[in-house]
Amino acid sequence: MSDRDIELKTRGELQAMRASGVLLAQALDAARAATRPGVSTRDIDEVVATVIRDAGAVSSFLGYGAAKDGTGGFDGVICASVNDEVVHGIPGPRVLQQGDLISIDAGCILDGWHADSAISLHVGEPPEDEQGAAEVDLIQACETAMWAGIAAAHDGGRLGDVSAAIGGSVARSAKLDGRRYGSVSGYGGHGIGTQMHMAPFVPNEGKKGKGPRLVAGMALAIEPMVTLGKSATRVLDDDWTVVTKDGSRAAHTEHSMAITADGICVLTAADGGVAGLRPYGVTPISLD
Repeated sequence: MSDRDIELKTRGELQAMRASGVLLAQALDAARAATRPGVSTRDIDEVVATVIRDAGAVSSFLGYGAAKDGTGGFDGVICASVNDEVVHGIPGPRVLQQGDLISIDAGCILDGWHADSAISLHVGEPPEDEQGAAEVDLIQACETAMWAGIAAAHDGGRLGDVSAAIGGSVARSAKLDGRRYGSVSGYGGHGIGTQMHMAPFVPNEGKKGKGPRLVAGMALAIEPMVTLGKSATRVLDDDWTVVTKDGSRAAHTEHSMAITADGICVLTAADGGVAGLRPYGVTPISLD
């Protein structure tokens, strides 16, 4: 995936991506509502699958990475990553318990355009102890880092501005919360459009003013992954699920966004990013 291959979209194409993003926001709202003690991760997968299918769209995830004969692809419409699972957890019969921390990542394709987004939340209420309080802070730190990265993107900027904003936000949250947060490296955001994963790769740490130039027509998925401990990870024997090496809890949040000459729009946020960007003094444009 070379930075030379960055796909630029017209205004009309970004509007089509916005439609896909709004649908995905609705699917993740349904996933959030379905997440409660006693349901399985496959149950949540089926809820998201129904929302996507009923809108005439298809999943970006189901069958992802399959061989030419159709075997070996990802077996789910969502990634359901629970507790120490960072990303790419496979939905299945696992029954969720009160207080579990789950990250739900989903993607859809509507009229040929991809959307990709993720949320982290507790199952039921967070545990009523210090660990639970730390996990609440963790989720907030991850979400704040995502919005910081989005707010740093603009026509004429650099990709490193986004990465530096994400990493800097995680570091500030760790200091303010008095906690150790690990920013997972090796995984990160990406370009998005006619494919789910496109150039450029968007690291969650970097230097301001470095990297490819951000220009109007780019669409990026911004997705920090933060742990409540060390950042080292390993992949389970299923060749998909990424977990923390130290067993610490992890959070993952993501939005797809568009850069235009007159501002940015958060494609997968129902309000286009108005609420999330307000603390940064950024007002998103409307593509609707």
